Amino acid sequence: MEFFPVVQGFEWDDANREKNWKTHRVAWGECEEVFFNFPLYVLPDIRHSVREHRYFAFGRTNMDRLLLIVFTIRTRRIRVVSARDMNKRERKFYHEKAEEDSQV
Repeated sequence: MEFFPVVQGFEWDDANREKNWKTHRVAWGECEEVFFNFPLYVLPDIRHSVREHRYFAFGRTNMDRLLLIVFTIRTRRIRVVSARDMNKRERKFYHEKAEEDSQV
């Protein structure tokens, strides 16, 4: 993951923080936990990377809640755009990838 060496923390937009809580009941602290827990899988969000590079992070909170985080990197900080629970297809991807990685 080429962008993590340059990251120096998180940047929060109050509107996004509130939206994630009201819409999906995901707290900002849970979003941050995902980036410190493994396995963590990050993929480019090519479709929404017109103005800036966006990424999908598939990971888990400290309480094993599986979240999908959409984020970008701004001024060397992770800026969460949206966060929600993984859907069935995303959980399947996450578990299958984790299984593959554990066999390596």
